[in-house]
Amino acid sequence: MKVQTSEETYRNLIKVEAKLQKSVAKLQKSLAGTIQALANTVEMRDPYTAAHQKRVAQLVLAIARHMKLSEEKINALLFAATIHDLGKIHIPSEILSKPGRLTQVELDMIKSHPQAGYEVLKGIEFPWQVAKIVLQHHERMDGSGYPQGLKKGEILLEARILAVADVVEAMSSHRPYRAAPGMDKALEEIVHNKGKLYDAWVVDACRALFRSTKFTW
Repeated sequence: MKVQTSEETYRNLIKVEAKLQKSVAKLQKSLAGTIQALANTVEMRDPYTAAHQKRVAQLVLAIARHMKLSEEKINALLFAATIHDLGKIHIPSEILSKPGRLTQVELDMIKSHPQAGYEVLKGIEFPWQVAKIVLQHHERMDGSGYPQGLKKGEILLEARILAVADVVEAMSSHRPYRAAPGMDKALEEIVHNKGKLYDAWVVDACRALFRSTKFTW
């Protein structure tokens, strides 16, 4: 029976590691393709939502890097932000682009989109909690959010970041049914509700990005 030398063992370990890295890269590429396919589905259904998701993804990436989060959390956030409004595909387009005030029934339909997105994503075996981040992106620190009414530590950090970016982008962009309140109003909203609706650490990071002009869409 041949006994491996330490040099042979080392070479074999290098080969195994190279194979693992190749497999991980292949998996990452496959997941990215899945996410892009889902994002394309949203874009065909509602171009406004698709543009919003892309801009939110840019902002969450900048916030996460400013907060010096791990690459694992950054990857999770980027994937989740890219498709965070996926659940809106089940809402009639005439409601999404309605110019007037929504009825309570229509508002309830809009509020169902985090749960609907979660139902689509929960069966995909992501290495991160993408489905949960999407589910929680409308939760608020004081429990006033939806769909579960979660509070503070019950909400994933990634979802808290996505929540802030989502609000800032939405308020700074035009929609078919309203003009944009503007960036100043968006920042005023998150600062005014810092610690109440939005995570204080996330708000400070987001505000710092725009104050220092380190971020632009």
